[in-house]
Amino acid sequence: MVSAAPASSLQEPGPPASQGGWQGRRGAAVAWCLYDWANSSYPTVIITFVTAAYFTRAVAETPEIGTGQWGLMLSLSGIVLAVMAPIFGAIADQGGGRKPWIAVFSLVAVVCAAGLWWIEPDPRFVLPALLLVAVGNTAFEFGHVFYNAMLPEIAPKSHLGRLSGWAGGLGYVGGIACLAASLFLFVLPEVPIFGLDKTRAEEVRITGPFVGLWFAVFALPLFAVVRERARPFKTGRAVRDGLASLWRTLKLLPEQRQTGRFLLARMLYTDGLNTLFAFGGIYAAGSFGMSFEDILIFGILLNVTAGLGAFAFAWIDDLVGAKFTILFSVAALVLLGGAILLVESQFWFYVLGCGIGAFIGPAQTASRSFMARIAPPQLHAEFFGLYALSGKVTAFLGPALVGWVTVWADSQRVGMAMILLFFLAGLALMWGIRDPQRPAS
Repeated sequence: MVSAAPASSLQEPGPPASQGGWQGRRGAAVAWCLYDWANSSYPTVIITFVTAAYFTRAVAETPEIGTGQWGLMLSLSGIVLAVMAPIFGAIADQGGGRKPWIAVFSLVAVVCAAGLWWIEPDPRFVLPALLLVAVGNTAFEFGHVFYNAMLPEIAPKSHLGRLSGWAGGLGYVGGIACLAASLFLFVLPEVPIFGLDKTRAEEVRITGPFVGLWFAVFALPLFAVVRERARPFKTGRAVRDGLASLWRTLKLLPEQRQTGRFLLARMLYTDGLNTLFAFGGIYAAGSFGMSFEDILIFGILLNVTAGLGAFAFAWIDDLVGAKFTILFSVAALVLLGGAILLVESQFWFYVLGCGIGAFIGPAQTASRSFMARIAPPQLHAEFFGLYALSGKVTAFLGPALVGWVTVWADSQRVGMAMILLFFLAGLALMWGIRDPQRPAS
């Protein structure tokens, strides 16, 4: 027995999707994409560039020790995600809608981001900083489980890749905008607004509350515009039915070998991507001595190229295939990632980093559309829970490995090289998967 169909159908009646036109409510699609603009500020500013670099350079005792602590924190967060994400995905389909879950987890992430204002540049604040980021990051990722599961209901099949790519591209633009606003409002001015004291790093600390405000404001259209047909919700029953549904889905995996193999491949290359995000700013600050101003500028450039890549490959995804898009993007990440670990010049770090950004977006958005195409239609929520699991079940491994190797070798370059192993393993597994956009031979 399989679970019930999704709680809502946001597509209005119309001609078959095969005719190539957009079928559904465009306003709902725009609001769904705008949530990516809203929440992308969190990983961009906090996890990747500003807070991560601030923690290792100003809060931790040394950059190397801070790298290890940051990696351990993300590893523990990853373990929680690995256990709970698929359960939440299953519960969502039983519990009367996805928007309430997105609202709760978004609120937790917003509060944790705001709390970073109180993290001063002193080793005494190491534990509070790690706790705030761990809880906020976990909530952010849980919210994304429910957000991703909305995709098949928002877009017709003919536009899954494009809407996923457009949302991802808009997310990168949102990250750029939030980074740029942080740079020009707080970091660059000699006398920052609100009378912020640079001697106490307040121009950096204020970026946490700013991200929280950004996230909260731009997430509102999703809740105001996207409609869901509510069903009665009983917590105990939802948990029981959700767990039962998850167990049924797991038992289906042996019959869904292609889906299972894709989830395993994505688990590996996404762990590489997540680790790259987590340590990108830390590596820039530690190995190249980049200031917070430099890191913000680099982050803006990286997000520009990532957004352009997501937008450009959105059409390639639908026309050529999500599998090709993933393979091409991950292969490019291996080559460019290896090159960036060898260069000593900050100029070439900028150039290669922007090249990496151009392929990060397509690898992520094509994975989401590939999952929407390959998963059984009546089990989208559960399989998107497993999709989240595939991105998190080893989420502790990448950060832990980079952190441990960095401390052991006393070298950030050696530690960051571990990321390439995850890309190569994922690429090898993805190669033999059948492309659902091509007829079976």
